[in-house]
Amino acid sequence: MTTDDGHNPPMWARNSTWEPSSVDMDRASAARMYDYYLGGSHNFEVDRDKAQEVLRVLPEARKFARDNRRFLRRAVEYGLTRGIRQFLDLGSGLPTAGNVHEIAQRAVPDARVVYVDNEPVAVAQSADLLKDNPYATCIHEDICRPNSVLHHRETRRLIDFSQPLMVLMCAVLHFVPDERRPAEVVRAYSDALASGSYLALSHATATDYPDQLADVVGIYQRTQNTAHLRSRSEVTAMLAPFEHLVFPGVVYTPQWRPEHWADVGDPAKSLAFAALAYMP
Repeated sequence: MTTDDGHNPPMWARNSTWEPSSVDMDRASAARMYDYYLGGSHNFEVDRDKAQEVLRVLPEARKFARDNRRFLRRAVEYGLTRGIRQFLDLGSGLPTAGNVHEIAQRAVPDARVVYVDNEPVAVAQSADLLKDNPYATCIHEDICRPNSVLHHRETRRLIDFSQPLMVLMCAVLHFVPDERRPAEVVRAYSDALASGSYLALSHATATDYPDQLADVVGIYQRTQNTAHLRSRSEVTAMLAPFEHLVFPGVVYTPQWRPEHWADVGDPAKSLAFAALAYMP
């Protein structure tokens, strides 16, 4: 049995009685809920139940996930055309179709990719997927501990910080509360970047659906990952360490350099802003 992307399913997909010992089975995980929105199979009943609660309040949550995934792909492809050959994907989540290493290594077979997540199933699944790939790895770390991420032996094995790099923080900072200082987290990673590097960022917002999103935030309060939605100005402020934003700046995810303008539709339904910042 294989999944739609041709990979063998995880043990817990083949045997529903198996539970990873380090996984919280009582509360849903944002990473596994996101996988469900994308139509993936790397989730448990508790995740599906909570995701369905969200979708009853806000059906656009599926569009949010898909638009975010497409933004990530376009950002990686843009970086490749500008000579980027190494990628640090923070809060990478569960592996699904169109992972960063698949996009990058399709064009550049020896492109380096380091995935970072603190969700045990995401890390285990990614490690299994990448076990035969010498140029990609996944580490189990908290992205809010930049020193631990940046100095991890696997990060140092694959990433040369003297060369341009793309850091991806897609759909992750809205799970970082204000008291953990997300803007300072962004700055810590920016301080490690060489000239010519990029930061791709996307972030959920309640700007256009305040009532529904308030209910969604309430649902996430009962999961492992509380949600903290922010405005365009707050997202823009996080990018202050970078001197330049790639055109068109901070926009809704489908508005960021779409392949076809017909794909944009109603951009507010994406529920998220996105930007690509550049370090000259």
